Amino acid sequence: MANLTPFSKLDETFDRASELKGFDQTKAGVKGLVDSGVAEIPGIFYYPHKERSNSDKISVSNEPHLGVPVVDLEDIDKDPFKRRQAVDKMREASESWGFFQVLNHGVPVSLQEEIINGTRQFFEQDTEVKKQYYTRDNTKPFVYHSNFDLFSAPTANWRDTVFIQMAPNSPNPEASHKFAETS
Repeated sequence: MANLTPFSKLDETFDRASELKGFDQTKAGVKGLVDSGVAEIPGIFYYPHKERSNSDKISVSNEPHLGVPVVDLEDIDKDPFKRRQAVDKMREASESWGFFQVLNHGVPVSLQEEIINGTRQFFEQDTEVKKQYYTRDNTKPFVYHSNFDLFSAPTANWRDTVFIQMAPNSPNPEASHKFAETS
C-alpha cells in the first residue's frame, strides 16, 4: 500500500502530487487503504488549509433541510402530462443537483438487491483481482477506480467507483461471465 502522509503530520514538505500518484498506482483504492489498516486519514483526502474558508466553521442548523429530488414514473407511459412532469423534474434535478431518486421505475426489488450484492462482491474481492479492472480510461466498458477527478479536484473523496457502460452497446457476455467467475 502507498505510504501516504497522515493529515496530522502534514507540513510544508507534503508533496500532494506525489502522494496522489502513489495512491493511484496502488490500484487498491480507498478500500485498499481500509484493508491495509490505515490508522489516520491521509492528507490527500483533506482540503488544503489555504482553500478552507471561515464559512467551514459556521453552523448551518438554521438552514432549511434539503431533500434529494424525487421523480415518480408511475403511469408516464399512459399519461402525457405525467410524462412531461417527470421529464421536467429530471431536467431540473440534473441541472441543480446532479442526481435524483426515481420511484415506480419498474425495476424489481430482487434485481436491485442483486445489483447491490454484485457490487458489494466486487469490492470485497481480493485486491489483486480488482487491480486488473483498475483504469482511468473511461472509454472502457468496465471501469474501476478511486475518484474520477483524483488529479484535478482540490481534495480526494473517500470513495471507489465501478462504472459499467450499458449503452449504446451492452457489455460482451463473455467479459461479464469472466467477471462473474472472479467474484
